[in-house]
Amino acid sequence: MIDLHLGLIGDNIARSRSPLLHRLAGEQNGITVQYDRLIPRDLGQDFDAVFDQCPTLGFRGINVTYPYKERAAAKVSVDDPLVRAIGAVNTVLFDADGPKGFNTDYTGFIAAYQGARTGAPGVCCLIGTGGVGRALAFGLIRLEAKEIRLIDRDPAKTEALASDLRAVTGTTLITTYTDVVTAAQGAQGLLNGTPVGMVGYDGTPLPAEAMQGAEWVFDAVYTPIDTQFLTDATDQGLDIISGYELFFWQGVHAWQFFSGGAPLNSVALRQALEATP
Repeated sequence: MIDLHLGLIGDNIARSRSPLLHRLAGEQNGITVQYDRLIPRDLGQDFDAVFDQCPTLGFRGINVTYPYKERAAAKVSVDDPLVRAIGAVNTVLFDADGPKGFNTDYTGFIAAYQGARTGAPGVCCLIGTGGVGRALAFGLIRLEAKEIRLIDRDPAKTEALASDLRAVTGTTLITTYTDVVTAAQGAQGLLNGTPVGMVGYDGTPLPAEAMQGAEWVFDAVYTPIDTQFLTDATDQGLDIISGYELFFWQGVHAWQFFSGGAPLNSVALRQALEATP
């Protein structure tokens, strides 16, 4: 018998370990979890159709990943004003009064950063201002970054995020750029919020030589964990925060919503994940 029916909607999720994470979290609590991968293209439907069918198919909740986080935000009610400002959700609960949205990318990034580094992030170059990029940007605000330099292939998205960030901060300088090398120059932190480096999206969002002078990097991509972006940063001796850490902590936080706060031993969960191929 299934105690908790969950899923993930995204375009490139065949290798996602989210199903395993939530099944292992369920085992800690004696809860049987079914966690389905929902790929609109493979289902012959668009995102809206897949999303709208979830309540009738018995899903308690879903995670949402690239490229649907902003579209999901338009289909849910969001109680947290900060998440409304982010404008993207990656976790949805289907309640009797309609779907409710949350953003555990935001909280997961903060947990990942604080687990790897002490002190404020400094001047940061954030590449990518889509769903995950927006969550990272608001996380940097919470972490009291000195400056956030935004860049995206779509300048309109960059300017929109800059405006939203300026509305909630009076201390962090928000700037926009059109050239990634210029944006990275003199930055302490370099963050990839794009899918570049993911399986199927080979490459790196920033030339290796543009990393000179930085102190730390973060890559939201976690499949594979060792992206070219992180490999280049490692070669230059920079501190690394991998996308696996974001994956892990966003999953831990999403579990709390899905399960209604069922206890979770995060150390044991990490060990079980790493021990399972």
